[in-house]
Parts: sequence; structure tokens; C-alpha cells
Amino acid sequence: MPKRITVTDQDKTGRNLKFHDNHTGKDMSRNQFVSQIKKGKYPNYEIRRINGLDTTVSKPDSTVNNNLG
Repeated sequence: MPKRITVTDQDKTGRNLKFHDNHTGKDMSRNQFVSQIKKGKYPNYEIRRINGLDTTVSKPDSTVNNNLG
């Protein structure tokens, strides 16, 4: 099974900016993905505040298939 989320764009510092849901085909900006995580749509991901911005991260577990990158 392919990764659920693929990062499709990053800025020069490596911050993930755009995402693709490989199950639904939906493309999302960082803000859209953050919003969907907050609504509980992506339970394997969480939000952390990094350098003043809500940042999406994979929940720590033993699976590499849900890692962002």
C-alpha cells in the first residue's frame, strides 16, 4: 500500500508546503492539511507549533509508511 500522504513541495528550509493524499487524490496546502488534521480526518498525523507555525508531523510509531517526507 502506498504512503497515505506525500509531500509535493517544500520551501528552501525544508518546511513542507504542499501535500497529496494518495488514497483520495486530493492536493492540499499546509494550511488545508493542518485544518484536516485538526478535524480528525488524518489520525496518524498531528500538529506541532514550530517557529510560530502549525506544522504537520507523523505520530511516532514503528511504521515508516506514514512518515512525511
